[in-house]
Amino acid sequence: MPSSAASPTPPEGPMAKSIEQQTAKIPSDWFLWAAVGSIAASAFLQVSRKQHASTFVGQWAPTFLILGLYNKLVKQLGSDHARHAA
Repeated sequence: MPSSAASPTPPEGPMAKSIEQQTAKIPSDWFLWAAVGSIAASAFLQVSRKQHASTFVGQWAPTFLILGLYNKLVKQLGSDHARHAA
């Protein structure tokens, strides 16, 4: 029967820590502006009757927003937040 207490999570590897340290240096609003820029570029391409390119560029916006969310979480929680809180 599994215990109700939360089991400790293993620490992040050196690669994950390195990526998170570099990612945390990027201002969060850059990701928002990148998403807005991709939406604007997509709209311009749509008006230019380049539907395939418009769709391709328009699909970047959610990716930028998810990367921004990841960036914000890394800044607030970090990879080993649970270990530091104990």
